[in-house]
Amino acid sequence: MGIFTRGFTGRAREQNPNLPPGQFLTEGFPVLSAGPTPRIDTATWEFTISTGAGAVQRWNWDEFMALPSEEIATDIHCVTRWSKLGTTWRGVSLDTLFAGVETTNEYTMVHSYGGYTTNVPLEDLTGGKAWVAFEFDGEPLAPEHGGPARLLVPHLYFWKSAKWVRGIETTSDDDPGFWEQNGYHLYGDPWREQRYS
Repeated sequence: MGIFTRGFTGRAREQNPNLPPGQFLTEGFPVLSAGPTPRIDTATWEFTISTGAGAVQRWNWDEFMALPSEEIATDIHCVTRWSKLGTTWRGVSLDTLFAGVETTNEYTMVHSYGGYTTNVPLEDLTGGKAWVAFEFDGEPLAPEHGGPARLLVPHLYFWKSAKWVRGIETTSDDDPGFWEQNGYHLYGDPWREQRYS
């Protein structure tokens, strides 16, 4: 049995209406990754959306940067229990990227450089809920935080906001991605503490 300092009760529950259950505030921006940080040159970067029926939309970096972008002010919540409130990003809305895509599929698999995947329902990527972000706090997104571009789905736990994003494939089934295959929840709503399956 472990020995604890007298009076040790763990981290105190923070009272903040913007903080989901079981979360604590951080001032920093912790770096957590499933593998090594890939270094992606924007000269070779590409983003695709495929419907699984052979239709593929593609953007290189210059084409992507020519799309309308917006500033996003949002809170982010990691499954490891830290939350960062009032973050500021710049990115391209998934509504813009999906504007020319026709699909009857209801789910997606997000793919990253380095092989990481995560599943997200299509309705959670559209309707002003998700972006492909390329700036954080007014600066280009650093590689350790997913640069040159990452998915940003702030209403779900942050593992759904895949770093180093390279494409989204629409699917008919909600198949699990990397962390979901390893015991994380298929959906990941921080307000319902959907951490693990």
